[in-house]
Amino acid sequence: MNGLLTGKRIVVTGAARGLGRSFAAAVADAGASVVMCDILADELTNSAASLRERGAQVESHVIDLADPASIHAVFNAIAEGGAIDGLVNNAALATGVGGKTMMEYDIDLWDRVMQVNVRGTWLVSQAAVPLLAQTPHAKIVNVASDTALWGAPRLMAYVASKGAIISMTRSMARELGPQGICVNAIAPGLTRVEATEYVPAERHQLYEQGRALTGAQHPDDVNGTVLYLLSPLANFVTGQLLPVNGGFVFN
Repeated sequence: MNGLLTGKRIVVTGAARGLGRSFAAAVADAGASVVMCDILADELTNSAASLRERGAQVESHVIDLADPASIHAVFNAIAEGGAIDGLVNNAALATGVGGKTMMEYDIDLWDRVMQVNVRGTWLVSQAAVPLLAQTPHAKIVNVASDTALWGAPRLMAYVASKGAIISMTRSMARELGPQGICVNAIAPGLTRVEATEYVPAERHQLYEQGRALTGAQHPDDVNGTVLYLLSPLANFVTGQLLPVNGGFVFN
């Protein structure tokens, strides 16, 4: 994939750890300069420094998707560096949001998940569009989840938020297509990252034994799909959902 994104500038949210950090590294390895955004300031600093040590062009910004002022401030700062070619909407609240049934969920947790995962993704996209519209064949990749495809139990707020991401992707694709911006979504399966350490062992086992390609899923298994959707190879692909889960569910 080296050189696939040469000369491009890509923003990745939730880039301090897990899938986001892996996406940022893959984008950099493909030749792009990467703008890493996350609320986890210390981890963001360390992850950005690690990429710079590898020779990558990296800038980083602390962002809070629950705070519209934070989003606007970050994208004003990003705009000082010029246009962007792509946005990966990866940031989401996932840790600690599962385990309760729909009858046990409390309103505050539900609202917090929707505020970050759904409203935050919309506001980040909204802030990014003026920068994306300055470049031909710009791309947005929204990170959903295959939990929204099979209806994972005891995870309703997260599942609902990722279902919203899938629907938003289709609407965004229609609205932004006239500006030449492609908008697609991926639906990873349960991936072995920091955010899924709390997931019960039986849920991991369900996935790993239930996939057509049996076994654990790791961030590297998802990188290629993200690079494809950001690249010129996907210039005529928009409004699509690509499950990347080893065949746990088919779409």
